[in-house]
Amino acid sequence: MTSTQQWTAATEVEKRPGRWLALAVLVLAVLLVAVDATVLGLATPYISEDLKPSGTQLLWIGDVYSFVIAGLLVSMGSLGDRIGRKKLLLIGSVAFGLVSVLNAYAGTAELMILARALLGVAGATLMPATLALIRNLFHDPRERSLAVGIWGATASAGMAIGPIAGGFLLEHFWWGSVFLINLPVMAVLVVVGMKLLPESRDPEPGPWDLISVVLSLVGMVGIVYGVKEAAAHGVSGEAAAAGLLGAAALFGFVRRQFALETPLLDMRLFRNRGFSAAVLADLLTILGLSGLVFFLSQYLQLVQGMRPLVAGLAELPAAVGAVVAGLIAGSVARRYSVRAVVAGGLAAIGLALATLTLLSPSTGYPLLGGALLFVGVGAGLSFTVTADVILSSVPKEQAGAASAVSETAYELGAALGIALLGSIVTGVYGGFTAPAGTPPEVAAAAHESLGGAVEATAGLPNAEALLSAARAAFVDGLTLAAGAGAAVLLGAAVAAWFLLRGQRLEGGAEHP
Repeated sequence: MTSTQQWTAATEVEKRPGRWLALAVLVLAVLLVAVDATVLGLATPYISEDLKPSGTQLLWIGDVYSFVIAGLLVSMGSLGDRIGRKKLLLIGSVAFGLVSVLNAYAGTAELMILARALLGVAGATLMPATLALIRNLFHDPRERSLAVGIWGATASAGMAIGPIAGGFLLEHFWWGSVFLINLPVMAVLVVVGMKLLPESRDPEPGPWDLISVVLSLVGMVGIVYGVKEAAAHGVSGEAAAAGLLGAAALFGFVRRQFALETPLLDMRLFRNRGFSAAVLADLLTILGLSGLVFFLSQYLQLVQGMRPLVAGLAELPAAVGAVVAGLIAGSVARRYSVRAVVAGGLAAIGLALATLTLLSPSTGYPLLGGALLFVGVGAGLSFTVTADVILSSVPKEQAGAASAVSETAYELGAALGIALLGSIVTGVYGGFTAPAGTPPEVAAAAHESLGGAVEATAGLPNAEALLSAARAAFVDGLTLAAGAGAAVLLGAAVAAWFLLRGQRLEGGAEHP
């Protein structure tokens, strides 16, 4: 086929109206994952009260999903390239819905951690498949930018829908109901997706290397677990052993990819400066944000006394800002430059986090709402453009693997953020002094978590004094974590400005 014929065929594909209906199905999968991620934070106080997890178990409930999904994303993205992205997406959606039931009915902290881990296995199939299918559905660069913007805006809308729907459910039902809302979305996605989604795969994929899959999983989980343990409890033999095992496994994974004729992940992708810079920007952004976001719902409910639904509505500005910014990000990047939009978005998030260092137990909503709005705008600009850069940097046959790298950076950043910034919050919180006369068993429960403090002090005559001390310590930890997150984001903005120099989106003019 000549180049002219190829161009004509691509143009004819672009004119098919079915691609936009297919996109509507894909964003349901994004909605599924986004809603699940946000409702967990809102339900955490109720999970703490019911399952009585220790402080460490509570962190595991929050981040084990990210640990597992980070370890499997590259493998699942490559698997989708081989067996078909539509097939993997539909299988993963069914599994995600079924495992959500296990999350809803977990009766112990240990079972909840296991359920979140299994949800990570299912979740690893969804996000790379959706982005890869977008890459294969939309060949026109400007249409693809809009599609990626809608994809990102839906994720942000899920961030808004999750807390609001979760808040309503928590006020009327038990905490497990927040996971069951995945089921109707999953059912619609599977039934409609079977009819509307086109199948796509790498025409010459080669074998799926199981040794590489194991090395990737062991490497990612080992490193993240080692960092988490060192951050929470200091450097120990166990943390060092896990980190070294993970590093050795990742080293073996990289060497094996260079040796294989058809690697699980083509490491040559990282020779593209724009690709590598976009991945790094995503990782640092989520690292700086995730630990703070994980504890923000607890601040609104347990410190400021908001009901779950009100707390969900209070977080709405971030989602609104991200939706609006995501839809216009591609056009703005073409008019100005990729590096200006990405670096500007990261700087906006960093400055917003810096204002949150001013939080106190009695801070009024305007400061918090304004900061969340800037966080949303910055994230919408940055994430949409970096996703577009990553997708346009690779051939469509490798879209699954490239999308998986992007999502791995996202999930790895989330895990590290919760581990590092979350450990700052829990470390500062655990150091508060209980008022004189507090029963030892009550003081011990209060030092485990703020939710434990609220439950343990019920009916005590000096409950308010203990709760005031606990809340003040929690806010101290939160503001310190916000400062650390701000430093990470501002540093990422500077790095993006230099690393993305000369980078442009397809269909746009190059800028310096």
